[in-house]
Amino acid sequence: MTTSLQIDFVSDVACPWCAVGLGALEQALTNVQGDISAELHFQPFELNPHMGPEGQDVGEHLSEKYGSTPEQQAQIRETIRQRGAEVGFTFKPEGRGRIWNTFDAHRLLHWAGLQGADKQHALKKELLNAYHGRAENVSDAEVLAQACASVGLDAAQARAILAGDDYADAVRSNEMQWQQAGIRSVPAIVINRQYLISGGQPAAVFEEALRKIAADAAGQA
Repeated sequence: MTTSLQIDFVSDVACPWCAVGLGALEQALTNVQGDISAELHFQPFELNPHMGPEGQDVGEHLSEKYGSTPEQQAQIRETIRQRGAEVGFTFKPEGRGRIWNTFDAHRLLHWAGLQGADKQHALKKELLNAYHGRAENVSDAEVLAQACASVGLDAAQARAILAGDDYADAVRSNEMQWQQAGIRSVPAIVINRQYLISGGQPAAVFEEALRKIAADAAGQA
């Protein structure tokens, strides 16, 4: 008998650990196939909601925000690169280059979710690849429209959304909901709106948690 779980993946396109966490979660879901099925939804969180349209050099940003040195940043980038490789995600070796505002990306992810969970999942992965794999400017309307087109979404409709303020209120409302629920860092993986797994954990950690939660859910049924 297959147990169905709802998974809310709260994250930001700007977060490299979110790419690692998603890859590991996907591996875990593959490992539990047949025993557990998951309804996966991507929820918005902005690490830098006040980032201007010009963006900021990533080294400068990390030094200001965390007090890290270039050497520390290089070491962390290598750790993330290795963890990404373990779950099939390829980071651009030199890093992202700049930090960009991701609010428009979240608006399109909300729209993609209305087209179906698979479309939203595909767009999320494409945006993570665009930002962390190719160092593209994910606040640029054309980059975003092309990302939509690459996963089978209507690029013209994406451009129309970006030209206005469609889904802005919905994204802000969802962000506030998760912040009020206590989410302060990402990735945050919330299962059945009850259980929280924080950070870019290894696939084995996700698998163990999914199996335990599914067993608990089955026991309560």
